[in-house]
Amino acid sequence: MRLQASQLRYIKKVQDALRKYDSDLQRINRKIWSNPEVAYKEHKAHDHICELFEGLKSQGYIVRRHAYGLDTAFEIQYQHGDGDGRIIAFNAEYDALPGIGHACGHNLIATSSVAAFITTCEAINAAAPSGLSYTVRLLGTPAEESGGGKIRLLNNGAYNDVDACLMLHPAPMDPARPELLSLATAPVGGFLANDKVRVTFTGKPAHAAAAPWEGINALDAVVAAYVNISLLRQQILPSQRVHGVIVNGGDRPNIIPWSASVDYYIRSPSIATLKPLTERVVKCFEAAAIATGCKVEFEWGPSYADVKTNTPICESYVSVMRAMDHHVLFTVPPGQTGGASTDMGNVSYTIPGFHGIFTIPAKSGNHTPQFTDGAGSLEAYKRAIDCAAGMAVVACHFLENAEFAKQVKENFLKDSAMSISSNW
Repeated sequence: MRLQASQLRYIKKVQDALRKYDSDLQRINRKIWSNPEVAYKEHKAHDHICELFEGLKSQGYIVRRHAYGLDTAFEIQYQHGDGDGRIIAFNAEYDALPGIGHACGHNLIATSSVAAFITTCEAINAAAPSGLSYTVRLLGTPAEESGGGKIRLLNNGAYNDVDACLMLHPAPMDPARPELLSLATAPVGGFLANDKVRVTFTGKPAHAAAAPWEGINALDAVVAAYVNISLLRQQILPSQRVHGVIVNGGDRPNIIPWSASVDYYIRSPSIATLKPLTERVVKCFEAAAIATGCKVEFEWGPSYADVKTNTPICESYVSVMRAMDHHVLFTVPPGQTGGASTDMGNVSYTIPGFHGIFTIPAKSGNHTPQFTDGAGSLEAYKRAIDCAAGMAVVACHFLENAEFAKQVKENFLKDSAMSISSNW
């Protein structure tokens, strides 16, 4: 795709803004990485980002802390004109994983979105045609790892008037292709739709040595369910995933466990294929309850949709990044699969979305201590900033160019119609 003159103009403006705010962005990135906070407890990350833009209020930024009913969510907005123009948003994630910190690199997600937001505002304000009306937003979206923060934000109206939403996610660099900086879409097979459930079995306590026959063993039900699901895995698609952990297996060895529970994730390439897989998994739990005489209860967490890729946004991002001399692909060749899930999928079912991937040097994959180390490196920061520049230029183009915005919307509506048809 050949870039238009306005896009080339925005590249320079965005790069100038990135140099201007480099020390601020590095400081935000380091603060978030150094102070990992888990879902819905990201108070420091929330405050660090809000404080940055509260210091820039004279430039027109409006900061809304604790937004949309979530204590660690925020909304920062820059508006130009009468407010009737297009609205584009960037999602900032900043939750960490228990025990291993930013092992999914959400410090880099937050930093890249902050960078894209502030440089979009600066670039379009400097280079847009006179009379253009537009709004740029930065949404702080907590609890991606487990709590479905974006789903709660969706339900509370955070995306109601947004025309498109962009973000980037880090992944480990391919040792065979270190020059590959970014992918516009996830690898084939990711991101997957995901159901989350806590299953609790309730039996009856008894003395494990003196009268075990008087008890009903809830741990046995957990073990039976685990085995059932392990056997089920032989007959599910290679693109599907079922995995879990035991969160409670009893209190003491000499008491028949009267209560035991597990947490499980169930994943499939789409919402349509997830439902029948989840039904099969539920039967595994129900069978274990019947076999052991336990009662079984299900506590469902937020369900994540698969990510709907907006082709015009992805194509524009690839073209812009290549114009800045970066090695970027639309996606990886078939055969290389993903498997992660994200609540950005739910957003992409509601409005046109972009969830690009960028690579960082890390000695292991996401959700490992080695990835935590990689996410804190200066090289990872630089790669996140390079990709943020690409997002910012795409955002400026979307806000200025009505024809491009029309293509984005038409592609979204076409994909939405296809999704409805496949679900039926």
